Amino acid sequence: MIERVKTKQIFVGNVPIGGDAPISVQSMTYSKTSDVKATVEQIRALHFAGADIVRVAVPDMAAAQALKSIKEQSSLPLVADIHFNYKLALIAAQSVDCIRINPGNIGEKNRVKEIVKACQERNLPIRIGVNCGSLEKEFENRYGQTPKGMVASAEYNIKFLEDLGFDDIKVSLKASDVQRTVEAYRMLRPKNHYPFHLGVTEAGTLFHSTIKSSIALGSLLLDGIGDTIRVSITGELEKEIEVGRAILKDAGLTKEGLNIISCPTCGRIEADLVDAVAKVEEKTKHIKTPLNVSVMGCVVNALGEAKSADVAIAYGKGSGLIIKKGETIAKLKTEELLDRFLEEVEKEVQKQEEEK
Repeated sequence: MIERVKTKQIFVGNVPIGGDAPISVQSMTYSKTSDVKATVEQIRALHFAGADIVRVAVPDMAAAQALKSIKEQSSLPLVADIHFNYKLALIAAQSVDCIRINPGNIGEKNRVKEIVKACQERNLPIRIGVNCGSLEKEFENRYGQTPKGMVASAEYNIKFLEDLGFDDIKVSLKASDVQRTVEAYRMLRPKNHYPFHLGVTEAGTLFHSTIKSSIALGSLLLDGIGDTIRVSITGELEKEIEVGRAILKDAGLTKEGLNIISCPTCGRIEADLVDAVAKVEEKTKHIKTPLNVSVMGCVVNALGEAKSADVAIAYGKGSGLIIKKGETIAKLKTEELLDRFLEEVEKEVQKQEEEK
C-alpha cells in the first residue's frame, strides 16, 4: 500500500488537489485558444476521455478575451497558462479556475504581485510552473539547468507568494528527461507541504512519452509523491489521459477497469493470442469495475496466473479452460473460448456491482 505524502489541499474549480483527494489527470488543448469553438470541442473530447482538469494556452490578448466564453461552455475546470505577459493573467483571472505562471519568464516581481492580487480576489490557486529550460537567469547562472536550479527557483517563488499572504499554491518542476525531473521533485518534496503537479515536459511522441512518463511519474508516485499529473505527448490529447490513467492504475493508486494479464508470445502458444487479447481489450473497454482477468496462450503459466484472476482463459491444443477465482468452470473448443470468457467477465462485473 502506497502511503502518499500529506499535502495542503487546494481546489481547481470543483476538483480537489492534495490532501486525501484522488490524484487528478489533466491535459492541455492545442487549438488556438482564440478559436472558441475548436477549444471547447477539444475540452469536451478530454472530458469524455476521463480528464479532470484542462489547461489552455494564453499567448495573446485574443486568447485571454476568449476565456470567458470558453469557461461558460467548459465541462472541466480551466487553467490559464501564462508566459511573459502578466496582463494576460489579470484578464484570465476573471474567468478561469487557476493561473499557471512560469517564474522564468513572467518578469518583475511587481507583476507577480498583481497576479497574486487578482487571484486572491477570486480565490484562485496559482501553479508555480518551473521549467528546467527556462529558469530565471540568477538560478541558471548559479546552478545551470539542474535539479538544484529548479528547486532554488521553486523555493524562491513559493516564499515570495507566501510573503504576500498567498498559499493556494501547487508546484511543478519539469525537465525533458527522467533523471532531472525525478531528482528535482524528490529534492523539493521534504521542504514544503504544497501539492505537486507531476510531468515530464517535451516528452515526445506517444512511444517516447509513455516510456519517459511511466518511469518518472511511476517512480515518484510509488514514493508517495504527486497530487495531479499530466503526460505530455506530441499527438492525440485523449492518449495523454489514457496513459495517465494507466500509470495510476498500474501503480496501484486507482482501481478502475480491467487489469489484463497476458503472457508474452513464445513457441508454446496454442492460439492466436495477439488477436485474442486485442478483442478482449476492445470488448471490455466500457467496463469500469476493477477486475483481474488473464488471457494465457498455454498451460505452463496459465493455471498459476488464473489463481489470482477473477476470470481467465487457458488455451491448449484445440481446446482450453475457462477459470473463475482459481476454479475451472468449463473446458471448450478453442473457437468457443473467447465468447464464453467475455460472458463470464460480464457476469462477474454484474455480481460485483450488485454486492456494492
